Amino acid sequence: MLSTRVLSRFRAQKITKLSTAAGRCFSTGPDTPSPLDEDTGKHELWREGIYDHDNEPMVRRRDGSFQPLEKLRGFINYQRNPEPYRDPLERVTDWGELNPTSEDVDLKHNSVERKVQAARCMDCGTPFCSTHSGCPVNNKIPEWNTLVYEDQMQEAIDRLHSTNNFPEFTGRVCPAPCEGACVAGLVDNPVTIKNIEYAIVDKAWEDGYITPRVPKTRTGMSVAIVGSGPSGLAAADQLNQMGHNVTIFEREDRIGGLLMYGIPNMKLSKDTVDRRVDLLRQEGIEFVTNANIGENIDINELRSNFDALTLCIGATMPRDLPIPGRDLKGVHFAMEFLTKNQKRLLMTSEGALESNWSKDDFITAAGKDVIVIGGGDTGTDCIGTSMRHRCRSVTNFELMPVPPHERASDNPWPQWPRVYGVDYGHAEVAAVFGEDPRVYSVMTKEFLGDDDGNLRALVTQEVEITKTGPVPIDGTEKEWETDLAILSMGFIAPESYVSDELGLEVDQRNNIHAIYGDYRTSTEGVFAAGDCRRGQSLVVWAINEGRGVADACNSFLEKKKDAEMGNQGDAKFAGLV
Repeated sequence: MLSTRVLSRFRAQKITKLSTAAGRCFSTGPDTPSPLDEDTGKHELWREGIYDHDNEPMVRRRDGSFQPLEKLRGFINYQRNPEPYRDPLERVTDWGELNPTSEDVDLKHNSVERKVQAARCMDCGTPFCSTHSGCPVNNKIPEWNTLVYEDQMQEAIDRLHSTNNFPEFTGRVCPAPCEGACVAGLVDNPVTIKNIEYAIVDKAWEDGYITPRVPKTRTGMSVAIVGSGPSGLAAADQLNQMGHNVTIFEREDRIGGLLMYGIPNMKLSKDTVDRRVDLLRQEGIEFVTNANIGENIDINELRSNFDALTLCIGATMPRDLPIPGRDLKGVHFAMEFLTKNQKRLLMTSEGALESNWSKDDFITAAGKDVIVIGGGDTGTDCIGTSMRHRCRSVTNFELMPVPPHERASDNPWPQWPRVYGVDYGHAEVAAVFGEDPRVYSVMTKEFLGDDDGNLRALVTQEVEITKTGPVPIDGTEKEWETDLAILSMGFIAPESYVSDELGLEVDQRNNIHAIYGDYRTSTEGVFAAGDCRRGQSLVVWAINEGRGVADACNSFLEKKKDAEMGNQGDAKFAGLV
């Protein structure tokens, strides 16, 4: 178990930066420094007189000179400086967000540094950051970068909200494909778009620019939305502003879906989720929790009581690992691990005693040798959660080989750069235990247990990636001691009981069949969006889907209302005759 003495020893050491000559690594945290960022940290400022502190200072440029801040050649004059995460050895001791708070003055960007970073936006003729290759919701990134540079923060949040319902979510959890598509990234490091996005929305909340927008008129049409994840919330927000009466049904005890129970606190504070949900509630959206459609609520009852039904139920069936020993105690799915941990934290915040928790309701990594099977964001979240439990060790298995440090020939700009990077969880393990936790090109062959059915070890085998897939290499078996194995290999489809009840068509991957741009299912008046339609994807894609299904649902409701009004008119006319 990681002791206070060990933590103190690591704090006393100088933390080596985890630079791996990773080319253009597009994570916006400090754990992936780019070799092009020779001058790390905030830009130096200069004020000529003691009475000039109310004026904007001069800023040091790359050539060493101090000049007034300007945007025309900002991408040439200033280096990329992403707002750093909190120190790894500090943040592993709490569940606070990775991003620095306003109290972390040495880390948090001030208004001048925000303007410097916004000035690097080069006003390119075709902003690929805003296209489908960069931003699924087509954020007007150059526009709000300019507004930040001009200190027009209220206009900036209005422009940001025009395309993105929840920038406080995407600004924290999105991997920033916009930065991978940034034109400046072709010759230098990309603009810190993700940092600027959450700076805009955080400032807007702080200054009171975000207030309830209650629709002035109502259409009289009603919509039931099943699922309160990002797609469901985005669809509800859009439909509510269109004047429809919207009710969200959520099977969990709290609203938010994966935002609440899938993404851990250090990436997204639950107060941040609740703040937005409370705003939506004030705007007229109704929420019903503990409503498991198909289980304790009849799906046909919803269809009869609402004019339209929208399914945003996510892709919650995890990919399993059917190998010998899979049923041993100590092998768990990632979402089982993360969700139970989040519920424990919420109990703590509300005053529940630790003695009231049952072992069945909580999976702890405390004092254990943890192995996370599978990478990606969810795998990293499992690593970070294990570190905060004070695990004895943590190892991360990846089936694929080590990514290249630069873009490969088959991965050109503006595609998402599939290059080596160090995420927050990897940095924390390296800071505490002295090495990166990832082991590449291995597959798990077997789980080994003790006489009581508890996991004690697993066996791996190295693999070679071929055109037909991974091929095991004979003679490379290795046994790893572990008492907690977490399966983080993605999700394959939505749970089928809702679609089965409605008799919906599904595609070859068992996702609900609904054409993109139309979102109608095979059943009249029923729509589908988000991961349950397109498969497991990013939060920003879920918001895109929620906005899209809202437009499709609105068109259906308008036609339905016109038809009802026409029928009423015909009936009145018939009565007069």
